[in-house]
Amino acid sequence: MINIRNYVRPQSLEEAYQLNQKRGSRILAGMLWTKMESGSVGTAIDLYGLGLDAIQEDDSRFTLGAMATLRQLEQHPGLQAYTQGALGRAVRDIVGVQFRNMATVGGSLWGRFGFSDVLTVLLAMDTDVELYKGGLVPLEQFAAMPYDRDLLVRAVIRKTPGTFAYQAMRVQRTDLPVLTCAFSHIGGEYRAVIGARPGRAMVLRDQEGLLAGGITPDSARAFAEWAARHTPTGSNVRGSAAYRTHLVKVLVRRAALEVGGIQE
Repeated sequence: MINIRNYVRPQSLEEAYQLNQKRGSRILAGMLWTKMESGSVGTAIDLYGLGLDAIQEDDSRFTLGAMATLRQLEQHPGLQAYTQGALGRAVRDIVGVQFRNMATVGGSLWGRFGFSDVLTVLLAMDTDVELYKGGLVPLEQFAAMPYDRDLLVRAVIRKTPGTFAYQAMRVQRTDLPVLTCAFSHIGGEYRAVIGARPGRAMVLRDQEGLLAGGITPDSARAFAEWAARHTPTGSNVRGSAAYRTHLVKVLVRRAALEVGGIQE
């Protein structure tokens, strides 16, 4: 468990930012991973009172507040319609409803965990994150950045027309994934995102033009094999590197066929 010496609810993002510059400070989100750590936190900064717990939708985008929960993502009708249910499928096996009622968008993205279903699926979309000092940053760029002391304020998903699919392999439902895969056809390009490699999720684009003629069983298989050759994998308690490489081929092919509207 952690020991918190000082707990603060800032009245503004500027106050939260200034507090977070001090060594030993920690932003609190859902506290679901933080509580399993050990050690001492000098100042715990709770963003709950700053109005960041809503999901807003207009004609061109969705705005996900950093303190919005994964359960809100799962149940938002606009997001489910836009993603053809892919977003809901990505989060529905994250532990359980009680967990998803507490886990936040901001915590899931800021952590940039390799096993993050949320990071994987949002990378398949036209997504930016808004940092308090850094401004709007493409999520793909943010995922590769080192940790710093800026604040993640919200995520922005533009309603770029697209088709989406999500696949994951778990040893058992609600466990952390062995491998995750999101696939999309958006903005005129095909995009596969591979997470739980076990490293951070990475984006693969159809650089070889294997899908240039559209998705067919043969082109989906060829792209999946290419993706497996270009996805670095590693081993941990959930699976070996070789097993994960095999899963890349399986899950990318399945997701591509789903985006192409082809039933196996």
